[in-house]
Amino acid sequence: MNTALDNGILTISLSGRIDSSNASDVEEQIAAAREAHAHDELVLDLEGLEYISSAGLRVVLRLLKQEPQMKLVNACSEVYEIFDMTGFTEMTTVEKAYRALSVEGCEVIGRGANGTVYRIDRDTVVKVYRNADCLPDVQRERELARKAFVLGIPTAIPYDVVRVGDSYGSVFELLNSRSFSKLIAANPEDIDTYVGLYVDLMKQLHSTTVSPDDMPNMKTVALDWVNFLRDYLPAGQAEKLVALVEAVPERHTMLHGDYHTNNIVMQNDEVLIIDMDTLCYGHPIFELASMYLAFVAFGEVDCTVTESFLKLAYDTAGVFWHKALSAYLGTQNEDVIRAVEEKAMVVGYARLMRRTIRRDGLDTEEGRSTIELCRARLADLLPRVDTLDF
Repeated sequence: MNTALDNGILTISLSGRIDSSNASDVEEQIAAAREAHAHDELVLDLEGLEYISSAGLRVVLRLLKQEPQMKLVNACSEVYEIFDMTGFTEMTTVEKAYRALSVEGCEVIGRGANGTVYRIDRDTVVKVYRNADCLPDVQRERELARKAFVLGIPTAIPYDVVRVGDSYGSVFELLNSRSFSKLIAANPEDIDTYVGLYVDLMKQLHSTTVSPDDMPNMKTVALDWVNFLRDYLPAGQAEKLVALVEAVPERHTMLHGDYHTNNIVMQNDEVLIIDMDTLCYGHPIFELASMYLAFVAFGEVDCTVTESFLKLAYDTAGVFWHKALSAYLGTQNEDVIRAVEEKAMVVGYARLMRRTIRRDGLDTEEGRSTIELCRARLADLLPRVDTLDF
């Protein structure tokens, strides 16, 4: 047994086996370590622990009663299974040990708001989260992907969690898959085919009813965006913006939340959707707004932003957006298309403005340019957009 104290956290590392022959000795050693080191939180590091019997479990149970701020980390699969089967995972935090994986030299096949997707080999990819404290996000995305799969959405299911440097990642099997961005870049003459497949999958998403308990309400998220902007827009514009979002009809149908051509892949002849951490429910105007950002607005100040992100020429991304919107609405009428596009633009520029401000955009020239662009677009759009419904 080894101990370490850091910022009030006492970590006790256990190794070997804990059973009836040594459980009392282990308990005495832990008690001595706790008494010798004043602490606010206790962590049992189980990386070297091979086995724990019921006698050892009773030691942990007594510790839980004495240490309300206690968690167990780095449990191997066999030890974790024991804690899970006996109910300890419901009483306290028990974290598995995860195999380490390196992405050095791996191809980047996509980047999103929360992480980067790398191809590990011909069969597998890994999404690496940016936040080092991301395990809850990893588990949440795995659960969202599972729920979508059960509801019939063709998605890649993450089958493993791995440690990547100081962060974590989810591993997916994507055999011979290529993103729609790569397919369009390689075969621009087939853009209409990819638009059709892209829109068909989007319509499947938007016709799938979900339980409000299973995922976030996108309208609630959007209300946070627009209320944030009250301090940055003229009062009349801010009030109308909030009123428009508040009036969006409630819908309990699925949205992806980050539906662009990097997140739609072709695996053999099957179209799959990936990157499910933004899965939510609500009115499709919120989906269209995020699409407008990806294909158009992100690159307005600097078109290389879109080109770097989507790996598509900026003009091609704009063409894809227009064709996809037309196909989704089922019309070639430019007046109808433009009317819905402007609704998406209102939500999109509000989101982009808030995002840029929160990322310290007021302190950089590029950020200030983006914020002023959003202000100008909203000032132009808000007087003539009276509803976000369509």
